[in-house]
Amino acid sequence: MKRILITGKGSYIGTSFRKYLEKYPQEYQVRELDMMGEGWREHDFSQYDVVYHVAGIAHIKEKKENEALYYKVNRDLVLEVAKKAKEAGVKQFVFMSSMSVYGLNHSKLPITRESECHPNTYYGKSKLEAEKLIQNLEYSEFKVCILRPPMVYGKDAPGNLNKLFKAVRSVHVFPTIRNKRSSITVEKLVKEVKRYVDEEARGIYYPQNDEYMCTYEIVKEKMEEEGVCVVYTSFFNPLIRLLIGRVGLITKCFGDLVYEK
Repeated sequence: MKRILITGKGSYIGTSFRKYLEKYPQEYQVRELDMMGEGWREHDFSQYDVVYHVAGIAHIKEKKENEALYYKVNRDLVLEVAKKAKEAGVKQFVFMSSMSVYGLNHSKLPITRESECHPNTYYGKSKLEAEKLIQNLEYSEFKVCILRPPMVYGKDAPGNLNKLFKAVRSVHVFPTIRNKRSSITVEKLVKEVKRYVDEEARGIYYPQNDEYMCTYEIVKEKMEEEGVCVVYTSFFNPLIRLLIGRVGLITKCFGDLVYEK
């Protein structure tokens, strides 16, 4: 039986992973650990084979005033937890990083293993720095597995996609412009994490859906599923194409950004 500690109690991804593994009670023993405050430091990590670190700050507006908090939580805490896991004899440390380490909102070329990282947000910078620090801890008995997923979505998921759905429900109009974005459902992500754990994987991984997402298509599918009447038009497409790369919100919604298949 694999004993897994999820550091970041109540997180969307961590809790989804725990619930998924509950289907296999004879194979996995899973616990979520609250990382708020200092109580986690007293927890005995030696009883686990794997630590899956999902605690972090995301989906809040970045300001100069919260820069230090990003690094404290998304970098310094990660290193502290990894060190504690290593000292306790944990065999594998799985870290939830992000596609944001590349610093791209759109790109005509796919991201590959050879693509350079140039993060331009506190979130992306803190994640990349955490990656480098924990990689330095790795040795044969302590495997470090880093995940750089694109946008994760699913029922009740936080993030931009559900905000977009909410906006469309209000305005009932949406452009038909087609794009390609790497993304991953939370259902597929937890299956991939299970595989990395089963294989005791090490290195950097890029989990994504088998097919790229088109914003127009996924909005249309969601609205039809809910029975929401929406007018789909090409009228705004020329303006949107002009604004991609110039306006952040437009770029995130309609620009291309994919991992290589």
